Amino acid sequence: MKFLTYKHSSKIELGVIQNEQWVVPLKEIYKGIGEIVPMDMNGLIDTLRPNDVPLFQKMLAKIDIKIPLEEVEILAPIQNPRRSVICLGKNYLDHALETMGLPGGTETIPEYPIYFTKVASPAIGHKAIVDAHSELTHSLDYEVELAIIIGKDGVDISEEDASQYIFGYTIINDLSARDLQRNHGQWFKGKSLDTFCPMGPYILHASEWEHPIEKEISCHVNGELRQHSNTKKLIFNIPTIIADLSKGMGLKKGDVISTGTPAGVGLGFSPPRYLKKGDVVRCTIEGIGTLENTVE
Repeated sequence: MKFLTYKHSSKIELGVIQNEQWVVPLKEIYKGIGEIVPMDMNGLIDTLRPNDVPLFQKMLAKIDIKIPLEEVEILAPIQNPRRSVICLGKNYLDHALETMGLPGGTETIPEYPIYFTKVASPAIGHKAIVDAHSELTHSLDYEVELAIIIGKDGVDISEEDASQYIFGYTIINDLSARDLQRNHGQWFKGKSLDTFCPMGPYILHASEWEHPIEKEISCHVNGELRQHSNTKKLIFNIPTIIADLSKGMGLKKGDVISTGTPAGVGLGFSPPRYLKKGDVVRCTIEGIGTLENTVE
């Protein structure tokens, strides 16, 4: 099941994707089961029970009210994450090699996960405009990433239990101002400018995927394939990330963890191929969909 946050007739609502062409308002499902619909995606994450997804799927067949997908504006599924997005750096071997020399570590291949955070307030959605911030940066780069949405509070989580703490998965384009990263000697500022966290288009519920997760991941710029890999090539896989990150540090419902990007970023070319105004970036992950944004 794919959940989304969308705008239609000037109202922002939650919905479910049906047959990749319809949006079923979540309020119609909740009306059918006699419960109050959550206000936003964080509310859904807070209240969704293990047996709700099969129940929702049964209800979908009984609901006639649905909206053509092309008639809605798809927003970031979690527009305002409760905490900054937790990101992993250099978590694909090929990307670790192509970015050798960037701030953030002395080892070419990390021995331990490299964590940093980025601000997303708000995150932007599918087909939203990315501000190039041309007055601040001349090195705007793209990074397609699989993101995990945490669905249950936990600390000191074992790898064996990690999947029980996942609400679902989405796509993040971890946009980065490379010159700001170099100037500041760390990654936070260069990855946290306004509109630098496109997210979506949907959250795929965790019940749809079994571990290990081996999904194709790619990024096109103006129709040209720049990044292509598979999530099985993560240096630190999803159970390892959750177990390691939660050691002595509680993870919370709604936390967003972006798992890293494969090779092919603009910085990896010689000369670098950074984004410019008018560029269209399409980030795709098998089973979730495509997140598209234009730079202006």
